[in-house]
Amino acid sequence: MPDVTVIINPISGPKRRGRGEARAELAKQTLDRLGVEGDVRLTERGGHAHDLALEAIAAGAATVIAWGGDGTMNEVARALVQRSLEGGEDPRTTDAPPPALGLVPGGSGNGLSRELQIPFDPSLAIERAVRSPARRVDVGELGGHLFFNVAGIGLDAHVAALVSTRVHHRGLVPYMRASLGDLLKFRPSDYAIEEGGRIVEMSALLVALANSQQYGFGAHIAPAASITDGLIDLVAISDRGLLGNLIRVPSLFVGRLDRRAGVSTSQIRAATIRAKTPMLFHVDGEAVQGSDTLIARVYPGALRLRA
Repeated sequence: MPDVTVIINPISGPKRRGRGEARAELAKQTLDRLGVEGDVRLTERGGHAHDLALEAIAAGAATVIAWGGDGTMNEVARALVQRSLEGGEDPRTTDAPPPALGLVPGGSGNGLSRELQIPFDPSLAIERAVRSPARRVDVGELGGHLFFNVAGIGLDAHVAALVSTRVHHRGLVPYMRASLGDLLKFRPSDYAIEEGGRIVEMSALLVALANSQQYGFGAHIAPAASITDGLIDLVAISDRGLLGNLIRVPSLFVGRLDRRAGVSTSQIRAATIRAKTPMLFHVDGEAVQGSDTLIARVYPGALRLRA
């Protein structure tokens, strides 16, 4: 049985980082150099990374490496944890732990990979995934969908949906170009957030649920978040008008957004978020249409990660 399975999205990210068979060949050469028995698979469609990860688990792989963007990472990681979570088990106490996740940043934002300071050189990233000890990190859930980096409701979900339908590749510039006109017209929504027996009502441009600190591109939505503290950082950003909103943007990229006026942060284990209409939300950058009530929660230590 293979010790390692590398699952590659052949078209993610900038072309300068290679494509398809070139990525597969580099992965095989790296595993050979490391003396590791491995299997290398290319995805062929949306959701295929998840299916391939399930196959790797069934084949007994000890480590499954996701080479792609945050969407590929989510599909693979979801497969690694879903069995224990669906069975109601505490993944930290199981006798036979699931395979560990490794990451090769091959997308545009690469939020979780940047958070973990994983090298952008694919060979070095694979080596890191193979040789690093596994550690337990938290997993979030919003509206029944698992996330490993950041989820959100409102403006960021709106941008994620726009980019997925308007551009063929992702990156900071496409995000800005595809959504600028729509963001100028975007209006905040009213939310009621119930957590710890209390209800807070607010109007917000977005409500982010952050397991790690950043979306990607170096944009730190939750500068104090940690993937190992057993908590999710809830960040609510109010509307301050066009100028006030623009003034806050630099803080997003220098890790000081939480110090800006109109930004509230709290740490939660679970919360219920309600709105007057069905909410569009995203998990790790993938947009999902939800209902008018969404439940957010954290599963402490649910994912084994090599990084």
